[in-house]
Amino acid sequence: MQIVFMGTPDFAVGALEALIAQGHEITAVVTQPDKAKGRSGQLQFPPVKECAVKHGIPVFQPRRIKTPEAIEELKKYPADVYIVAAFGQILSQEILDLPKYGCLNIHASLLPKYRGASPIQRVIIDGETETGVTIMQMNAGLDTGDMLYQKKIPITSEDTFETLHDKLMVLGGEAITEALPLLEAGKLTPEKQDDAKTCYAALITKEMGRLDFTKTAAELDRLIRGLTPWPSAYTFYRGKQLKIWKAIPMVTAHRETPGTILTVNKDSFEVAASEGGLKVMELQLEGKKRMTAHDFLLGVKVQPGEILGE
Repeated sequence: MQIVFMGTPDFAVGALEALIAQGHEITAVVTQPDKAKGRSGQLQFPPVKECAVKHGIPVFQPRRIKTPEAIEELKKYPADVYIVAAFGQILSQEILDLPKYGCLNIHASLLPKYRGASPIQRVIIDGETETGVTIMQMNAGLDTGDMLYQKKIPITSEDTFETLHDKLMVLGGEAITEALPLLEAGKLTPEKQDDAKTCYAALITKEMGRLDFTKTAAELDRLIRGLTPWPSAYTFYRGKQLKIWKAIPMVTAHRETPGTILTVNKDSFEVAASEGGLKVMELQLEGKKRMTAHDFLLGVKVQPGEILGE
């Protein structure tokens, strides 16, 4: 099939590579404009643009995809279907109607649950046991179109945003390459989403990472994993920000105030939660590099009874 591919971050690269490998003709890649990086302000290609350039595919980077000029540019690229994966701009109905098969979105959740921008983080934070990818026929709403195809995977107790993102990136490529032949053969049956079963995965903010030890150890563990590596979960220790990169929820019984350091050993220390304790294994004190709790404790004399968060 002839395809115009729209996407921007790493998540979309897996699908683009899979479509190329399957032999589809990618007539153009549409992605966000290059962004300045670091103190030098040097412009950096979005990951999808890097992939397109590597394969010699034309790249179009409109600041606003819905302008008449951008739409006229889109019309120059023949396409049976537009494939969209984390593009970052909302498409107008005029754009949705351009290709023969419309626009298909690769969404990183099992719709109708977790519409919105941050489904991968949210499924971990909320304690879901499975997630997946939905191929959806796009409409003018936000992730509200008919569902065409889904693939599922389990969420493990070790999964972080980073690990689950990478699994879903691969799964997205598998899902779209499996769905397209079925679409072309007329074998996909659109299924309307049940709005009563949906929840919205809003954008993740840095402020969400502050650990509230009045939550259970299991909830704190899920927040840490869901926000690793960005924006990361954090608390405060002796007046400095302390990022927690890895912890283990414990069933420890105690009567201490949430946030109190319960025990300290050579490889970890345990912090009281409202229920159970959080065994801290990897962390980063403000101004220092990321390290194991073992290395941290070699240089900092942490005492039971101290309270985190103050």
